[in-house]
Amino acid sequence: MAGNRTFTIIKPNAVGNRNIGDICAMIEKAGFRIVAMKMTYLSRNDAEKFYHVHRGKFFFRNLYLFMTSGPIVVMVLEKENAVEDYRTLIGKTNPELAEEGTIRKLYAQSKTRNAVHASDSDENAAWEASFFFNDKEIMDADYCLPLPEDEIDSD
Repeated sequence: MAGNRTFTIIKPNAVGNRNIGDICAMIEKAGFRIVAMKMTYLSRNDAEKFYHVHRGKFFFRNLYLFMTSGPIVVMVLEKENAVEDYRTLIGKTNPELAEEGTIRKLYAQSKTRNAVHASDSDENAAWEASFFFNDKEIMDADYCLPLPEDEIDSD
C-alpha cells in the first residue's frame, strides 16, 4: 500500500447542497487518493449499527435520523498519515470553530449538519470502510491509469 487509509462520508446535507464535487476536489488537492467511492443510503438499522458507539448519548436519535434523511457518499482515502491529515482538512466539528479553508468551514451548516464524517483512528477507518465496501471495491494502491488513446486498438 502506498499510504495508509481513512474513511469518510459526505453527509446528506452536503450531498443535498451539491457539494460532492467541491469536497472531492479538496480531498484530491490535499494529496489524498480516492481508492473507493459510492453513493448510497443508510437504513435506520445500518445507521444504528454504524454509529453504535454513540448509542445512549443524547444526540444518538438525531444522528441516525439525520444520516438516514438522504443519500450519502462514502469513500476510502489513501495517503501517508491519512487519518490525521484528513481530520485536519475537514476542520473542527463545529463549523463556527473550524479553521478557514477547511471542508466544514466551507460546507457545514451546524455542529450536527457538519458536511462530512471522518474516522478517528486507523482501526476505526478499517472497520468503517469494511462496513460499506468489500475488498473487491477498494482499489489496490498501485492501480494504474487507463491506457493512452494511441495504445487502444480502435478497430
